[in-house]
Amino acid sequence: MKSFPLSEEPAFSATEVQRAIRAETGSVAVEFAMIFPVALVFFCGLLAYGIYFGAAHSVQQLAADAARASVAGLDDTERASIAMAHVSSSSAAYPLLRSDRIAVTARPLAADSSQFEVRVAFNSVDLPIWSLSGLVPLPSRLIERAAVIKRGGY
Repeated sequence: MKSFPLSEEPAFSATEVQRAIRAETGSVAVEFAMIFPVALVFFCGLLAYGIYFGAAHSVQQLAADAARASVAGLDDTERASIAMAHVSSSSAAYPLLRSDRIAVTARPLAADSSQFEVRVAFNSVDLPIWSLSGLVPLPSRLIERAAVIKRGGY
């Protein structure tokens, strides 16, 4: 074995350096630590928006059903009464909605009195998605949808 003076001795041999460059023993852990937080935020946002869109679709469906039910009314007061009764009796069928958080307005459309508008507003403050508000940008807590139907008697 050849001896080197203390100042000239290499710190690592060439094979040790090559072996260290090729070693991948901790790379999976490092990649996981970098990707997991981003993936977690992405999936939390996906879940939050899925719940929100489900609630928004339920509100729209409730407004459309109430507008269709209001056709049976003979005048605007009866149509409004039928629409409000329909919303209060049907809201329990939608699992994301709470009937005490729903507001209904039903009246003739301002732009065209031959059409009748039913507007349903839902305060979604009780949905579990709002706990993610600091992590994921979320839409408004008030979900409001409207449905317009033409009166009969062309």
